[in-house]
Amino acid sequence: MLAALCGLTFLLLLVTRFDEHSAQLPAGRSIAQDFAAMLKLFFKPLVCVFIITAFLYVLIEQSIGTWLPTFNNEILKLPAAMSVQVTSIFAACLAIGRLSAGVLMRKLNWYPVMNGCVIGMAAMVVLALPLTHNVVLDPNVSWSSAPLATFLFPLIGLFMAPIYPGINSVMLSSLPKSQHSAMTGLLVIFSALGGTTGSLITGYVFGNFNGHFAFYLTLVPISIVLVTLFFFKRAVDRGQADEQSDGMQSSRPARQAS
Repeated sequence: MLAALCGLTFLLLLVTRFDEHSAQLPAGRSIAQDFAAMLKLFFKPLVCVFIITAFLYVLIEQSIGTWLPTFNNEILKLPAAMSVQVTSIFAACLAIGRLSAGVLMRKLNWYPVMNGCVIGMAAMVVLALPLTHNVVLDPNVSWSSAPLATFLFPLIGLFMAPIYPGINSVMLSSLPKSQHSAMTGLLVIFSALGGTTGSLITGYVFGNFNGHFAFYLTLVPISIVLVTLFFFKRAVDRGQADEQSDGMQSSRPARQAS
C-alpha cells in the first residue's frame, strides 16, 4: 500500500507543471558556490532566529513522538502492543492540527496562532503528566479502562502540528524565490539535527532518571520557542519595513524624472 501511494505521488509530481523561472540560480554557478551561499544565508538575523525555532520544534516533536510508546508502556503500564497503538492518536492529532491550521491561518495572523499553539503544548504537558503518577499495573487494561493521560497527552499533537509549516511559510514568504532552495537546505539540515538531538536527550534522561522528568523537560525548549517566536516576528516585521522603505526610495527618482 505504501509503495502504491509513493507511486501515485510520483505520478502526480510528474504531471504537475511548475514555473521555476523566478527560482532559478545564476548560470554557471558551481555546487560549492551554492553551498557557500546557503551558509551565508544562515548569518542573516531573520534566518538564524528561524533556524533556531525550527531546530527546537523538531527537537520537541521527535523527543515526544519517539519515546511516547516507551512512556505508555513503562509509566502508564500499558501492554506493548497497546502502547504503540495509542501513539497513533498523537499521529492523528498532528495530521488534524496541520490540516486545520491552514484554514485557521487564512483568517488570523500567524503570530498569535503560533503563540497559542506553544502555550497549548505547555498546558498539555502540565495537565497530563501529573495524571501519570502512581499508575497501578492492570493486567486486564483495555481502551475503556486505560488511564486518562493515555488519551490526554497525545492531544499535544493538535497544538504542535501548526508550528512547523506555519513558520516555514512565513520564512519563505520573507525571502526572494531565488533563495528558497538554500533556505530549504538549511531547514533540512537543522531539522535533522533537532530530531536526532531530541531523541538522544530524551532517551538519556529516560534511562538515567525517569519518564516523567524526561517529558517534563520538554517545557524548557517549549519556553525557548515562545521567546524565539517573538524575535522571529520582530525580524520579519523589520524586513518588511525595510522592503517598503526601499520601494519608496526607488519610486522617488522615477517620480522626479517624470
